[in-house]
Amino acid sequence: MTCAQHLIQLLGAYGVDTAFGIPGVHTIELYRELPGSGLRHYTPRHEQGAGFMADGYARASGKPAVCFIITGPGMTNIATAMGQALADSIPMLVISGVNATSSLGRGQGRLHEMPHQRETLAGVSVFSHTLLDPAALPEVMARAFAVFHGARPGPVHIEIPLDVMAASMPVHLCHSTPPVVPAFFPPAPAPQALALASRWLDEAQRPLVLMGGGSASAPQAARALVERLDAPTLTTINARGVLGHHHPLDLGCTATFAPIRELARDADVILALGTELGETDYDQVFDGGFGFTGKLIRVDIDSQQLARNHFASLAMVADVSLTLDALAECTTPAHRQGADICHGLRQRLDLEQQPDLAPYVSLFETLDASVPEAIIVGDSTGPVYAGNFLARRSEPRRWFNAATGFGTLGYGLPAALGASIARPDLPVVAIVGDGGLQFVLGELATARDLNHPIAIVVWNNDGYDEIRRYMTHDKVEHLGVDLKAPDFRSLSEAFHCRYAAVSAPDALGDALEMLQHAHSPLLIEVDALRWMNGAA
Repeated sequence: MTCAQHLIQLLGAYGVDTAFGIPGVHTIELYRELPGSGLRHYTPRHEQGAGFMADGYARASGKPAVCFIITGPGMTNIATAMGQALADSIPMLVISGVNATSSLGRGQGRLHEMPHQRETLAGVSVFSHTLLDPAALPEVMARAFAVFHGARPGPVHIEIPLDVMAASMPVHLCHSTPPVVPAFFPPAPAPQALALASRWLDEAQRPLVLMGGGSASAPQAARALVERLDAPTLTTINARGVLGHHHPLDLGCTATFAPIRELARDADVILALGTELGETDYDQVFDGGFGFTGKLIRVDIDSQQLARNHFASLAMVADVSLTLDALAECTTPAHRQGADICHGLRQRLDLEQQPDLAPYVSLFETLDASVPEAIIVGDSTGPVYAGNFLARRSEPRRWFNAATGFGTLGYGLPAALGASIARPDLPVVAIVGDGGLQFVLGELATARDLNHPIAIVVWNNDGYDEIRRYMTHDKVEHLGVDLKAPDFRSLSEAFHCRYAAVSAPDALGDALEMLQHAHSPLLIEVDALRWMNGAA
């Protein structure tokens, strides 16, 4: 059995069923083993697309996916997607080839040679490893899945030299089929920490819960705890839908606004669960104005994260799902008029009338009415920035985007394709700008190949409007932002996608109805100027 063959078997044993990649001479041994392996393979049009597809798959399913990537340019192409996944704690296993062991580090100008490839990718991964001995493969794979299932997840990179990939495995490692692999369980909260946290929460007069993406796998436990505490709750972008569609205690991702900042400062106990407390969730005006005066209880599976951004009065290294269950059992049910407090805050916020948000309200009302159960995946574009405040989802893992954090362009379409592979039972909507879509136009061919019911909503404002507005605000002459968009109708025809042009909510609703009648992708071009003028 070769190293490549054993790797494919190990992936199956760990429950991986989906792979993304573009075959090349440096991964040919992996592709030799794929037929009959049970591993589904999808080919994007660019390695960055492979990474974004794996990201979307992982976010929608909660499971890691694998990418098979050639050495050199393949790895520099996927590095952006790995950076996005690292920023948002998304599990992704990137297996790359690398030149033969005897040539490593010699600078001989071999095909796809990149000096220090492992070190280059270490900056966008939890760890990056060069496999020099086939016998070490089970150990390195176990380390990767320990990250995915027992620690703060993120991308892991394993590079395998060509000669090692084709080398034979030691006989003693090939006895069992499928291979025996370890089962990883995340850490539970310490009893002493639970006791102190539950006492503080029981004694609190004005508690506040901050629910981050770490809670996405435990929506029922999250709802049970916040209802038991009867506490106002902020849910971050990656926690959207954890409490359901319109939970009376859910204030959404509104920490940027003055009334919520007052709430946070007045809270006597703050429970932060699986959230890095970063500026793109809590300080989107970037003025450092979000803070606490009360006791801060932080729960995170990453011990170092507990010391970043805001220092905790009580720091618990633990899995959020296990902590939610434990706290719900040991805290006392409370009646603190939490729903009334949240109702009053929503009236003060009046998000629908905020000047920067009001033009987009009808967009999300239309999506709610037309595709209420859809997974909505966003790029860095105006409607998505607004949607981070306005959008509501009935379940977690149905709203995610690249508009914050690492903030890459070109994410929306390939990540939506990955989500549609993970959840073929649900409609998927990608919201992209005309500028961001042009980063990944080739992935329209991937959409055509998949033939899934995915809607690509293109917010067309002929350029990079977010940056254009910043330039106007800062009195900078517009340069490099006024770009003429392509003819999206003709592009749709070229890629065999259905097409609709809209400029108002009713027309968008009619276009989204087309998702129910065929499985081919649907590109909906929104005339942004006319939409905004109509909303005004």
